[in-house]
Amino acid sequence: MTETEKRTAFGYACVGIAGAGGLGSNVAMILARAGVGKLVLVDFDRVEKGNLSRQCFFSDQIGELKVEALRRNIGRVGYGTQVATVNLMLEPGKMAAPFDGVDVSVEALDSGDTKAAFISEMLRRAPERPLVAASGVMGTGDGSSFHVRRVGALFLVEDINSNPCKAVAFVGSRVALVAAWQAHVVLQILAGVIDDDRGKR
Repeated sequence: MTETEKRTAFGYACVGIAGAGGLGSNVAMILARAGVGKLVLVDFDRVEKGNLSRQCFFSDQIGELKVEALRRNIGRVGYGTQVATVNLMLEPGKMAAPFDGVDVSVEALDSGDTKAAFISEMLRRAPERPLVAASGVMGTGDGSSFHVRRVGALFLVEDINSNPCKAVAFVGSRVALVAAWQAHVVLQILAGVIDDDRGKR
């Protein structure tokens, strides 16, 4: 598949992203630059100064809803990606509805409990729809042990050697690395190049 063919294929795709913070904002920008046709962004939070070191926002957007600020930033990429925003705190039992109709879902949430609940609900609600999640984002590890583990429709970007550090919970470079992995897996799925081996990639 040529780059033009991939961009055309991506242009018909719709990807839903749960969370517009460090992972979600970076994933969204990468997918927009790849020419993905539509993104559904779901988050309830607002941009804070402390977000700027690792999230795709700017100082003049502090205080704005993340989904709306990110929608405008994606628009500046210039590939015409459509963006639907949902200002919503995801709660158990109500997590899957905003993602009805997407081709691939991305888990980009902060809380471990919320991550687990989202993954469980999405796989129960849409067991055949690909879901790309992440684990091991915190810390200062070098990322050399990152891999993608597949279990059915779940693709988990993980690093069991994340080396968590209380002094530095999230390092921008590591967050961006994980987000890039997630976005790359999404693009592989959309391009049809991921096989069905159910193992590490």
